[in-house]
Amino acid sequence: MQRELRLDGVGRRYGLRGPWVLRGVDLSVPPGALVRVEGTNGTGKSTLLRLLAGIDAPTEGRVTGRPRTAYVPERFPPALPFTAAAYLTHLGTVHGLSRRAAARAAGQWLDRLGAAGYASTPLARLSKGSSQKVAVAQALLAEPELLVLDEAWTGLDTDARAELERAVAERTASGGAVVFVDHDPSRLAGAPDAAYTVRDGTLHRRTEPAGAPAGPRVAIRVRGPAGAGLPADVVRIAASAEESGPGRYDLTVPASHSDVLLRTLLTARPPWHVVSVHAQEGPR
Repeated sequence: MQRELRLDGVGRRYGLRGPWVLRGVDLSVPPGALVRVEGTNGTGKSTLLRLLAGIDAPTEGRVTGRPRTAYVPERFPPALPFTAAAYLTHLGTVHGLSRRAAARAAGQWLDRLGAAGYASTPLARLSKGSSQKVAVAQALLAEPELLVLDEAWTGLDTDARAELERAVAERTASGGAVVFVDHDPSRLAGAPDAAYTVRDGTLHRRTEPAGAPAGPRVAIRVRGPAGAGLPADVVRIAASAEESGPGRYDLTVPASHSDVLLRTLLTARPPWHVVSVHAQEGPR
């Protein structure tokens, strides 16, 4: 069972006498959580994400309960001697997949992100946007327990940005955790379970991301077998769930997560019937 990732009194500086980039950071990331991290440039957001991903080790403090983690860095190094498909297949085997499973997952994610046409293209010849799609794909190959995204939407086209949002919803719906930084305050608006600001080398929890709107939501009315409770994955995704009668529920979900919730309902066993779906503006 996946454990809660915890940072206790964590600090990080570079060099024995270098200034502290972060200090006294306490943070818990439970399974299934979606966490947004904010802050101005140079405040230590990327350092925090590298600590969460296990790329950097803390100078002081403790990190415990580390899950199987994948990371999309702010800058992806494209000058590697692989084609896109070969690189992803190699990374998949590093993550523990068989070569066949890794190649299949590589193809699926390149297709989902709109980069299937570049599967045989050397990484060094990819555009910045296509390189970013490969960076996102490598992090999603093996269904990580913790997904860490550092400005991962930057450089993606509209369809790929939406696909990454769906992938985030899929990860959290399946019990994985996601921590992300993004410069757009409307990114996944209304969806995060917690938001933090990095300021003056420390971490401050916010009830809502600074300047972020509540974001569009979708109201979904569903009907299932009398006496049946909602599937656990639906409960994790929904912002609210109200029982309106035996086996009947009115759900509210962030628009970015609605596709995943509907798919979860329609593939549930026993099956659930979607009675109605309509858009809302702002929280219910």
